Amino acid sequence: MASGWLNGFLGVLIFAGSLPATRVAVADFDPLFLTLARAAIAGIVALALLVAFHEKRPERRDILPLVVVALCVVIGFPLLTALALQHVTTAHSIVFVGLLPLATASFGVLRGGERPRPAFWIFSCIGSALVAGFATSQGFAASPTGDLLMLAAIVACGLGYAEGAALSRRLGGWQVICWALLLSLPVTAGLALATMPASFAETSRPAWLGLAYVSLFSMLIGFVFWYRGLAQGGIAAVGQLQLLQPFFGLGLAALLLGETVSWQMLAVSAAVASCVAGAKHFADARRYAR
Repeated sequence: MASGWLNGFLGVLIFAGSLPATRVAVADFDPLFLTLARAAIAGIVALALLVAFHEKRPERRDILPLVVVALCVVIGFPLLTALALQHVTTAHSIVFVGLLPLATASFGVLRGGERPRPAFWIFSCIGSALVAGFATSQGFAASPTGDLLMLAAIVACGLGYAEGAALSRRLGGWQVICWALLLSLPVTAGLALATMPASFAETSRPAWLGLAYVSLFSMLIGFVFWYRGLAQGGIAAVGQLQLLQPFFGLGLAALLLGETVSWQMLAVSAAVASCVAGAKHFADARRYAR
């Protein structure tokens, strides 16, 4: 459906600004506080939306998947990327995002119990090798922590996307992220207050803007479009729009942060995108059809 592609595209475009905004925010905010604050702010907005639209509570069978979504995309991915961006540049980290569609598809295959053709795993291994080779050539030894944190973030996000996409068929697109945010709100709000700095006097305006973006757009609005797009157009089709995210992110990093985008970064992003597209082509489409 055209509406599914449009919603998915808007979601990817919003997510592309997450890493640059996080990079700006961690300049003045502690990564742990930033992660908790963004989730708490988005959780309060989510609560208001659920109350305003009188949404029905999730069933008991939905609680565990919602916990997985909350741990992966509400806490895991934001925290891991915030920590990673203390060690690597935004442009460097965005290359890893090229593996996100593959991670989502892999968890989707595992969760659905399907058996993709061998070519799927060949493309998967080639894409992973390209990312590992790029990290090594760009100074993996100088910052192994940042690269490993980014890999962990991609794994967590892929799992969260797969679980959220499955839930969106029962709960609805925007409801999934809202319930996940609300489920984690008591923890995120309490810990955000506990880790809040004593003073914000030296916090810069760009850091505040970065916090606002990742709280409202990356944590909530982007997921509204993204999960709606997955529900309308299908995970296999709309999920491929994630291949555009590294290119949007690289452009934003260069435009807004003045970071250098080398031809190697662009080449690896394009090669990884090709591998992910090939892997998705050979994945068992019946899982998504259900």
